[in-house]
Amino acid sequence: MCHIHPDGDAIGSLLAFGWLLAALPDPPTVVLACADSVPPALQFLPGADGITAAPPAGPWDAIVALDASDPARLGDIYRAVLDSPASEQPDVLVIDHHITNPGFGALNYVDPAAAATAQLVLRLADALAVPIRDEAALCLMTGLVTDTLAFRTSNVDAAVLAAASRLADHGVSIAAIVQRTLSDQPAAILRLWGLALSELRVEDGVVWSVVTRAMRAAAGVTGEEDGKLVSQLINAAEARAAVLFNEQADGTVEVDLRARPGYDIAQVALSLGGGGHPQAAGCTLPGGWAEARARVLPLVRAAVEVARPR
Repeated sequence: MCHIHPDGDAIGSLLAFGWLLAALPDPPTVVLACADSVPPALQFLPGADGITAAPPAGPWDAIVALDASDPARLGDIYRAVLDSPASEQPDVLVIDHHITNPGFGALNYVDPAAAATAQLVLRLADALAVPIRDEAALCLMTGLVTDTLAFRTSNVDAAVLAAASRLADHGVSIAAIVQRTLSDQPAAILRLWGLALSELRVEDGVVWSVVTRAMRAAAGVTGEEDGKLVSQLINAAEARAAVLFNEQADGTVEVDLRARPGYDIAQVALSLGGGGHPQAAGCTLPGGWAEARARVLPLVRAAVEVARPR
């Protein structure tokens, strides 16, 4: 299973892991699960229609948690399994690259230096001498492309580019993945951006805005998508960090955090019950967005003030 509100690395790593298990000489019975539905932009991935939000009751031999920084990020389906009798509780294996991951599994393969969890799945395939099929290659490349914003993040190194080169040998088109996952946006999302950008504020190097439920209704956006607007906010020339407060249907606020290289907002997210990477993190807070703003912005400003860009 992968984390709630899944992105390209979560779904790509989940599907790729499933394809790799299917390539074993004696493949196990596998169920791929995510508490939330696959975003439309990722439904082109092979096997995406087989991901379920309601896995059958166990007992299971193991749970493999992919790209989840902590157990809460796995949602209700993970908690449901842990509510089973102790004798039926499976081992938990964690494969992740978030620096805030506490290592909540019985076995933990956590490498914060990796650019994406997909990179770790590829390493695991090599270690087990499992062949990479075309389907897995497409899913893995999607994880790499989306988590590095098309190889533009500061953690892209020779190993990441070498992994992408290997996957491209399977006929995977990086340009097509970029277009589907990072460039294409529905018109309703663009209308939502217009409403949210009208509320943009710049304060002490922190650029922030809000997406409210009223904005979604006015823009015609169904669900809780925002088109990853926070990745646009951090592009402001004045931004050292960016924050987007995103009202959820359940009354909570999803807080997305981004920072320029040299700044670290992962610890801000961790202190609020979330997690992530130094330059990309987030958390979910109870109450309204104004309350969340009062809690989050002082912490982000403090993180920006004490940091010295490398």
